[in-house]
Amino acid sequence: MDIFLLMMLLGMGLHLLKARYQAGRIALLSSHLGQFQIEKLMESLTQGYLRALGEADAERRGQIWSMLSTAEVSLYEQFNRFAADLARLDPLQMRVSKLPIAIAYADQLFPSATFDLRAVMQIHARGIEAVVRNEAGRSPRDKAFMLTAELFLMQHSCHWFCKSRTIASARVLGRHQTSYEQVLVSVSPSTRKAYLQLLAA
Repeated sequence: MDIFLLMMLLGMGLHLLKARYQAGRIALLSSHLGQFQIEKLMESLTQGYLRALGEADAERRGQIWSMLSTAEVSLYEQFNRFAADLARLDPLQMRVSKLPIAIAYADQLFPSATFDLRAVMQIHARGIEAVVRNEAGRSPRDKAFMLTAELFLMQHSCHWFCKSRTIASARVLGRHQTSYEQVLVSVSPSTRKAYLQLLAA
């Protein structure tokens, strides 16, 4: 058989295998995420933050911040339940490959180069709740900025689980015009420390 044809068939087979593998991971995560309104709340908050930051009238701006606080609490409460839901799943299903590119079943082929999505979601849950509770006393603007970064990093983790680290970073940049590195710098110090420690383990 012609070597070019053989390589083409092999490439197609690997691509189909990867697509089926990723579709299974997307379905798994979506089946649990779909039980909550996390994505809808995230969209409402990010739009609300932009509206508040663009409001010139101080009184009206304060009213917007006040209304958003209810959505913030609802978001962290729902995300805590989502993270607890994932924590009950089989750990072998929730491994995430640290390799920069997507390889089907890389989490099983190279188990030492993985991390547990359940653990990283617990980190995101703690980080989101801590920023919303705002015990550090940040201004509404600074709190909104940090919470947005926490949410973007959580999105990155979801995309990483479903696809790859490289694709997750590209999606964050494409959707939010913010690099993965900038998101990581902008989250709370406690989230960043726990997150980096988990990835380094």
